[in-house]
Amino acid sequence: MNKKNKTFLQQGLNGVLVVAIVVLLGWLSVRFKTEIDWTANNRNSLTAASVKQLQAMDAPLTFHVFAPSGADTRREIETDLAKYQRAKPDIVIDFIDPSASPQKVREFQVNYVGQIVAEYQGRRETLNATTETAITTALQRLSYGGEQWIVFLEGHGERSISEGGPTSVTRFTQALRDKGLKVQGLNLVQNPKVPDNASVLVIASPASTLFDGEVRLIQDYVARGGNLLWLADPDFPSGLAGLAQELGVRWQNGYAIFPNYQMLGTGHPGFFAAIGYPPNPVTQGLDLVTLFPLVRALDIKPTGDWKSQPMLVSTDDAWLETGDIDSGEVRYDGEDLKGPLMIGATLTRSFQPPGAAKDAQPLLQRVALIGDADFLSDAYLDQLGNQQLALNVVQWLASRDAQLNIDVPAAPDTSLYLPGWATMTIAALFVVVLPLLLLGFGVTRWIIRRRR
Repeated sequence: MNKKNKTFLQQGLNGVLVVAIVVLLGWLSVRFKTEIDWTANNRNSLTAASVKQLQAMDAPLTFHVFAPSGADTRREIETDLAKYQRAKPDIVIDFIDPSASPQKVREFQVNYVGQIVAEYQGRRETLNATTETAITTALQRLSYGGEQWIVFLEGHGERSISEGGPTSVTRFTQALRDKGLKVQGLNLVQNPKVPDNASVLVIASPASTLFDGEVRLIQDYVARGGNLLWLADPDFPSGLAGLAQELGVRWQNGYAIFPNYQMLGTGHPGFFAAIGYPPNPVTQGLDLVTLFPLVRALDIKPTGDWKSQPMLVSTDDAWLETGDIDSGEVRYDGEDLKGPLMIGATLTRSFQPPGAAKDAQPLLQRVALIGDADFLSDAYLDQLGNQQLALNVVQWLASRDAQLNIDVPAAPDTSLYLPGWATMTIAALFVVVLPLLLLGFGVTRWIIRRRR
């Protein structure tokens, strides 16, 4: 083979290799797909919370999208729902043309073009937006059938669920409703019985003492296997001595003091910042700092079949101050209770409901105790991880373990906030400086032309 033929053969082989590489790359680009999300908080990708929610739903999920073909709304919705479809392959996106299917419009009670109805195990939720928060929250409501009622005790100065204000819990109750839970108040003087459909009874730091009959009603509720969230601020008497004795709980009188408050930046020695958590199902996987203003400690010696687990524990240098913390500088004087202090705990026991069959599976009864109610009030709910912990506590009590730590965080770059000086500078630049520059440029050009 001469040199010319050899060169021609090499060039032919090189051409074949180039074509083969191009074909291979094309095949790989169709077969495999890689996406990189550079937005803050990975806003264009599903968060771990949404993925966890989808993993908890083992049945097929259908999104009925009421939008005509070719509409811009339909393409935008398809893009948003595709993120969920990639994480859960058995999701079906059912596009329905409202003008061609008026019967389905009536059946699904659709009010406008672009509305979405999510359907799961025969239950439906209507979506008016396709943000991740809206979709994932709707999926949480779909996950559980039936109604679960969270009942808040009222009538003794507890945190209000209806009247707004910094000490109320209206925002927290709305967050519970967003998760598919029902919320109602209960005044035992007016209605002397805890409802049978109550999943959790919440005692949010009564400011006055309950009547003996009310205490017996609550004790009877717990004795029948009811789940309980008991919050007790240090400003008010904990009360319910009979219930505390049955549970083996002793609320400590005084304010917990944390000498490292300046280093943590909480602003007050009585503010407890939980930066770590002991092993507990409520806080498992929770990696957020939580803030508790003015807390009390508790001591637990479980009685009967109850088993306890610490949930919130202070550091060793904290102590329980029995004096007035507003009188001036506080310091450990040797008579105060030295840390570590237990600020929150959980109690569980296996419970066989009265009248149940002998071979019936026992239920797991749950109680949560926290020496502060401020952390879930309207004034502090948005602080750090307070809302996530509060939701975790209630959903754990309601036996919704699969819903723990499912809360979609908001992306930090959706809004632009400028200080006052920056706003004034921009306004002056466009309203004053820029027009003056344009006017000066025009006058200068006019003078130059006149001189010519």
